[in-house]
Amino acid sequence: MSDPVPGARRLGVREALVDGEWVSGDVEIGAAGTVAAVGVGGGRSDPVGTDVAIPGLVDLQVNGFAGVDLRDADAEGYRVAAESLAAHGATAVQPTFFGLSVDGYRDALGALAEIRTEQQQALERGALRGCRFLRAHLEGPFLNARFKGAHDERTFLDPSVAVADTLLRTGEVGFVTLAPELPGGLDLVRHLVERGVVVSIGHSDASDTCTMAAVDAGARHLTHCWNAHRRLTSRDPGPAAVALARTHLVVGLIADGIHVADEVVRLTLAAARGRVAATTDAIAAAGLDDPDRWTEEADLPVTVRDGWATLSDGTLAGSVATPVEVLRQLLRVGLDLASAVDACGGVQRRLLGLDDVRARPGDVADLVVLDDTMSVRRTLVAGHEVHRS
Repeated sequence: MSDPVPGARRLGVREALVDGEWVSGDVEIGAAGTVAAVGVGGGRSDPVGTDVAIPGLVDLQVNGFAGVDLRDADAEGYRVAAESLAAHGATAVQPTFFGLSVDGYRDALGALAEIRTEQQQALERGALRGCRFLRAHLEGPFLNARFKGAHDERTFLDPSVAVADTLLRTGEVGFVTLAPELPGGLDLVRHLVERGVVVSIGHSDASDTCTMAAVDAGARHLTHCWNAHRRLTSRDPGPAAVALARTHLVVGLIADGIHVADEVVRLTLAAARGRVAATTDAIAAAGLDDPDRWTEEADLPVTVRDGWATLSDGTLAGSVATPVEVLRQLLRVGLDLASAVDACGGVQRRLLGLDDVRARPGDVADLVVLDDTMSVRRTLVAGHEVHRS
């Protein structure tokens, strides 16, 4: 049990998940936006609440949220999405851009640069609204049409260092999904890695041999394992088998209860223990009170029915899951809460090289307070409350 820290404020929780273990007592947040103390109070004269505190959730793949498509969002759209994402447990997310022209990607990255600057200034003033946006995840244009999923193959390009550099010059590209088997793919993997970008294999027809070549070139992640890549068979392992059988790749997984069957989720979690990065792959309808009433009118229209987001031919087109719903899905298939929290935030932070948030004294206070139904009560980013229900 920790002693109270003068000037710190308490969360009012009964226990907290600290470095993967439950610690009874309250959490105190210091003026610097870090955890000041854990295990505080709890006696009869100093009761604590009934809620629990966990490290905040981080999502690597958010296409949109709360009615906002992040590809063409303005500053107010980003603010709306940020506030709603925080209400659903996210403290940081990667906006994910796809299906654009090169100029379209560049415009989207420019808008992201503006909102990230605004957020940093707001954070310094203690006035941040919602979760933080990280540098972008580009899910394209260097994808394989054979496994296009719900993407518009007319926007696909062969891997190109010149095109990549046009986008990198914005300073807002942190993560790129590509198909390494395409001409120039491995060269582009190396080029991106040398420039500090996390490279992920996805929408790809890569063989196991090509997948390992991409790993050797520096690829570190598999985008939405089991969806939109070469299928695993007994004599053709493909990317999924490499990701599960070896320890080189973080395994992205859309854990929305729809994209991947429960037993396959369990298989993935067991085979890649501590390496699964659960994601929502959320689209604009996610976070709405009634996502089934939302329809996207675009070149490839998306309709939501009974929680399934699909194109007209039935192809899945992202999800309407929220970050905390993904956490609950992992609990539903049998994962313990500490491991589920790690799969919804810790793995992502390690992959991206973000601050290590494990709710220890001195850690950045990116925290979420949950009630006994696993619903979000409060969300804090760097100690600042960005959501309260």
